[in-house]
Amino acid sequence: MIEMLGPLAGRSHAQLVLHPPRALGARQFVLLFAALAGLMGFSAGLGWLSGNVFAPAFALLHCFLVGAALRASWRNGERREEIRVGPDCVEVIPAAGGSPVFRAHPYWVRLMAGEERVLLVSSGKRVEVGSFLAPAERRELAAALESLLAAGNGCKPTTSRV
Repeated sequence: MIEMLGPLAGRSHAQLVLHPPRALGARQFVLLFAALAGLMGFSAGLGWLSGNVFAPAFALLHCFLVGAALRASWRNGERREEIRVGPDCVEVIPAAGGSPVFRAHPYWVRLMAGEERVLLVSSGKRVEVGSFLAPAERRELAAALESLLAAGNGCKPTTSRV
């Protein structure tokens, strides 16, 4: 998901905030885990009643593994990137409140866009942005960055395909 924040009060730069798409909210994830745990417990109970004494232990182990996988998936969805484009600086910040991993003057920033990657390049430094986005969202990101860079330096930026 791409959020475009325009120039903020007292600042002359625009900001893009990138988030991975999420299909479920936090409450829905908890409900999904509860439903899966309930089904695993029910199946383990049926197995135990039919003579498999290890079924509850395996269901508990399986419940733990599914819970860990769902938690890892949720944590993966919390990633975000901020791209700030102003008249004097382009910055890429991988996490909220973090330090920039890329900083350059917009006149010297080259945008390299393709189906798989969107790169910002300047003075031998490269940074990939939006790696967690879908291909259609990456194209949208490349178009937004191209227009922001053009507005930031007053001319059309150099865009090449990767």
